[in-house]
Amino acid sequence: MGVLLGGSALTAFGIAPLAPDAANLPRRLVTEELAPEGVQPQVEALALQNLELARSDLTRDSDTADSLLRRLGVVDAYAALFIRGDRDARRLLEGRTGKMVQAVTNGDGTLLRLVARYPALDSARTLTHFTRLVIERGNHGFVSRLETDELVGQVRLGSGTIRSSLFAATDEAQLPDSIAIQMADIFSTDIDFHRQLRKGDTFSVVFEALTADGQPINWNEGTGRVLAAEFVNGGRSHRAVWFTDSRSGRGAYFSPDGQSKRRAFLASPMEFSRVTSGFAMRMHPILRTWRAHNGVDYGAPRGTPVRTVGDGHVDFAGRQNGYGNVVIVRHAQNKTTLYAHLSKIEVRKGQSVEQGQRIGQVGATGWATGPHLHFEFRVNGRFEDPMKVARTAETFTIDGVQRPVFQQAAATAQARLELAETVVGHTATD
Repeated sequence: MGVLLGGSALTAFGIAPLAPDAANLPRRLVTEELAPEGVQPQVEALALQNLELARSDLTRDSDTADSLLRRLGVVDAYAALFIRGDRDARRLLEGRTGKMVQAVTNGDGTLLRLVARYPALDSARTLTHFTRLVIERGNHGFVSRLETDELVGQVRLGSGTIRSSLFAATDEAQLPDSIAIQMADIFSTDIDFHRQLRKGDTFSVVFEALTADGQPINWNEGTGRVLAAEFVNGGRSHRAVWFTDSRSGRGAYFSPDGQSKRRAFLASPMEFSRVTSGFAMRMHPILRTWRAHNGVDYGAPRGTPVRTVGDGHVDFAGRQNGYGNVVIVRHAQNKTTLYAHLSKIEVRKGQSVEQGQRIGQVGATGWATGPHLHFEFRVNGRFEDPMKVARTAETFTIDGVQRPVFQQAAATAQARLELAETVVGHTATD
């Protein structure tokens, strides 16, 4: 027992502090003045290190070579002179605005390289390709070249909440207008976006964005197809998934259970518009008498594209009394649709047309008090309410062979939509 106690005493003694307390040591303050080097030598030193600066912007209507380069941080009179004089370089300031431009300079603003990207000069390839203008400083001055490259698709996600309108909500979510148009089209037979949209409704969307050299393009063709979408209207959820039949190569939107969102007839002959007069009795705006209005009027600016609501053949294309310029399309089962007051007709009699195909432009020809489209639907010669016909039109289904493939695609789309719900107020890549 005595040995054990002795060992305990030695252990306690071994951990006692052996160094002096730092608080009792003397202290000394050392100061030294440092003279900072001038700014100019520092800038020169950076320039010697081959510093490169990159800035990006979009071209504007008022741009000149000097103003654009100044906005890009370029201080180089020779570069401005080259852009004004070179045939290819001048394209930077010609044609449509909104070209994406990136300039790379050294530390003193001298231009080293400028790259601009914009729609393909070949109009037949604007949906699939883009033009790249490259201006580079060489050993003997600037050189320019034009290149054509393929646009690359990138899956993007977004979500939003309706506070005033669908377009305002997509703007707030930093989504292009074409997404709002596509969603209104996809869910047109489920939701009347003119009357049933409610504050607090929400949406999530998965779509394809086209990119040029990895950068999302900003011109109209920059947004590809909506791949999946969910719209919650008045507490009721509506979902759609794009699915392409591998055998026929044709695609359509389906609900998760495989029912096609595409009906035999579209709900509207325009992508997104305002109904100004429905299928009912009304005071005729010119004759000033109560008469049956046998169609639906859509208010839209002159030149707005008009599309056929279903597959068929053009039965008439020309001028017809109070209708002005009019197109009549004959569909299966003795059904016809009429599109009146057009400013321009873009089809001919006897031509075969597919659902959604452009057939003309909104105008004010005939008995029209302003630009709008008058649209009629007849079944066996009798006028029918176009809205009701579209909602009750037959749908398409997926056959048994394709169903397992669709179910896998639908599951992937659902996972993406759930991820899209977390993207609030902006878009993100998948």
